[in-house]
Amino acid sequence: MTRYGYFLSSEEFTPHELLDQARMAEEAGFEGLAISDHFHPWNDEQGESPFVWSMIGALSQVTSLPVTTLVTCPTVRMHPVINAQAAATAAVLTGGAFRFGLGSGEALNEHILGDGWPDADVRLDMLEEAVEVIRKLFSGDRVTHRGTHYTVQNARLYTIPDQPAPLYISGFGPRAAELAGRIGDGFVTMQPDAALVERFRKSGGEGKPVVGGLKVCWDTDRRRAVRTVHRLWPNEQLPGELPQILPTPEHFEQASTLVTEGMIADAVVCGADPDEHVEAVAAYARAGFDEVYVNQIGPDQRHFFDFYQSTVLPRLTAATS
Repeated sequence: MTRYGYFLSSEEFTPHELLDQARMAEEAGFEGLAISDHFHPWNDEQGESPFVWSMIGALSQVTSLPVTTLVTCPTVRMHPVINAQAAATAAVLTGGAFRFGLGSGEALNEHILGDGWPDADVRLDMLEEAVEVIRKLFSGDRVTHRGTHYTVQNARLYTIPDQPAPLYISGFGPRAAELAGRIGDGFVTMQPDAALVERFRKSGGEGKPVVGGLKVCWDTDRRRAVRTVHRLWPNEQLPGELPQILPTPEHFEQASTLVTEGMIADAVVCGADPDEHVEAVAAYARAGFDEVYVNQIGPDQRHFFDFYQSTVLPRLTAATS
């Protein structure tokens, strides 16, 4: 049975707004929370980017829902040792209800210390080694590691949960899906791609959760919703590897001038038609996803949660139960 959660957008909302949304999500009947881990927003119009580990600590105090990072890059901006400590503490604070989503990252967030941005194949190798380091540290043993990309000397985590946080590996192509099946406890991908899910399953992911997410914009005026998405999230429609290699919000703004309102209207659920919302989310369940996280774009959060509580979530639950 597919579980439906709410996706907290750290790029668009202040810390206090995110906490309010978490409370509303639990009241509305969502079954989990996902949260993005960014240093920068994608563009200045979004305008926020609180530190994810502070947010998870605060979330643990205002909601009982499980929390998943979608996703953290553990390879460049923060060393895997520090990510392991942060994740272990998050798991303790949430009573074991933290899941660590991991990916190979974007230059937007990871270039800030002046390190070069590696090619995709190197980034995946770095991710694999980072996962190895994190798993060693989750044991609570003293760890020394000398690898291709990382060195660890006499490191030990003293605050660890009873069970290690599961590691969900993000991927958007065949090699990443295979890596997720081989080294991950779950798979994260953002399109309802049944073929990619199958590749993950055949690569060692049988019986492991598949997690996805999508953005919508509830509004009684569909045209206004399209304009809201076009103003805040045109970057979602940028093709190929651009989201991984553009280094600054200004570059994303430049590239996003190629995205039209018509492209948004064709790609994103906008408006208040319950059939469209249900269909967009249910597509993930049909593709074999175990968890789907929905994010509401724009300021009208309360009416979105009311709409999903009264109309969308009951229909989704009935359809997939």
